[in-house]
Amino acid sequence: MHGTVAEGFEPVGEAFAANFALRGERGAAVAVYRDGHRVVDLWAGTRDVDGTADSAPWERGTAQIVRSATKGVAAAVLLLLHQRGELDLDAPVGTYWPEFKAAGKERALVRDLLAHRAGVPVLDRPLTPEQAADPVLGADAVAAQAPVWEPGTDHGYHAQTYSWLTGELVRRVTGRTIGEWIAREVAGPVRADLWVGLPAGESGRVGRVGQVEPPRTATGLRTRPKRSVAEAYADPESLTRRAFAAITPLPDENDPAYRAAVLPASNGIATADGLARFYAALIGEVDGGTRLFTPRTMELARTEHSAGPDRVLVAPTRFGLGPMLHSPASPLLGPGSFGHPGRGGALAFADPDSAVAFAYVTNGFQPNVTADPRAQALVHAVRASLA
Repeated sequence: MHGTVAEGFEPVGEAFAANFALRGERGAAVAVYRDGHRVVDLWAGTRDVDGTADSAPWERGTAQIVRSATKGVAAAVLLLLHQRGELDLDAPVGTYWPEFKAAGKERALVRDLLAHRAGVPVLDRPLTPEQAADPVLGADAVAAQAPVWEPGTDHGYHAQTYSWLTGELVRRVTGRTIGEWIAREVAGPVRADLWVGLPAGESGRVGRVGQVEPPRTATGLRTRPKRSVAEAYADPESLTRRAFAAITPLPDENDPAYRAAVLPASNGIATADGLARFYAALIGEVDGGTRLFTPRTMELARTEHSAGPDRVLVAPTRFGLGPMLHSPASPLLGPGSFGHPGRGGALAFADPDSAVAFAYVTNGFQPNVTADPRAQALVHAVRASLA
C-alpha cells in the first residue's frame, strides 16, 4: 500500500488494506479531502485487473473507468450552466432541443431530465457500441423515443440514455461536447485527472478493468442485489434489463475506441484523487483555490427531487438534480451527502455537512449495483475517523 494518511484518518488505511486481504481487491485507490485539503491518498495492487505479481503496479496517477460515477460529473455540468444563467431548469427540454418534443415528451423539463424523471430510460431500438459512440445517432434515438411514463410524474434510473440526454443538452446550449466542456471548465480549473472522452495521450495511465467475484470466505462482507432486482434484470422485457441494454451488446470497456467516446452516463475515466478534487470543489475551495458550485447551486444538487421505488432499479432510490442522495440503497456518508456510485465498484461523493469529499476507484467490478462492500468499508472508516 502506498500513499499518505493524515493523523486521525488511520481507519481508512486499515479498511483499504482489508479490502485487499478480505474482499478480493485487485487494484484500487481511495482519496479523501476535508475542508478542501487532501487527508487520504492511497493506492495499491496492480494496474490491470488480470495482473500477476509481475504486472505493472498501480501508481499514484493510475486512472480507471468509473462507469456510472460519471453521471455525477455530467449532472454538475448542467447545474453549472444553470448557475451561469445559460440553462433554465424549469424550461422544457424542447426549448433548447426542439426534436426532443416528439412522441409525447413536450412537457419534459430540464429538471426532469436531471432527476431521472424524463421517462426515457430505454430505447425500443438499442444502439450498438459503435452507434452509441456517435453523439448524433444517440441524440436522435432518444429524441424519437416515446416515454414509458409521462415525464415528470415518476422516476426511474436512466442507466444509458443519460449519456445522450445530458450530452445533447450541453451541446445545444454551448456548442461544445460535454467532454470538451468538462475538460475546459471543470477538470482544468480544478486540476483534476478526470476525462469523459479519454485523450490519446493519457491512455498509458489507464488500467484494464474486468468482472471479479469477491471471496466466498469473506462472510458478512459480500453483498448481492435484492432478489427482486435480480429477477427484473433476468426478464428481457423488464425496464431494468431494457435500460441497461440500451447499448447492445455491452461495450468492451477496455477498447480504446470506447474509452475515447463521450458517454457521460458510463465511460468517465478518473483517478481517485481527480474525482475527490472535483467533489471537493463543488462544496468549497480546493487547496485555497477554485470552487465550482455556489452555495445555492450546491443546495439544488442535494435537495431531493426524486424518491421512492425506482421504476428501473426496483429498490427505493433518492436523487437530487442529478446526483444520487444518501439512502439505504446507496449509502453515502450522511443525510446531506450527494454523489454517484458506479455499478460494481466506484463511488464518489461530497458531504457538505462534514466538508468531506470522497472517491474510490477500482479495476475489479463485483456483482452489485449501488453499494459495493469495498467502497462501503471505506465510507464506514471515514465516518469512524470523523467521530
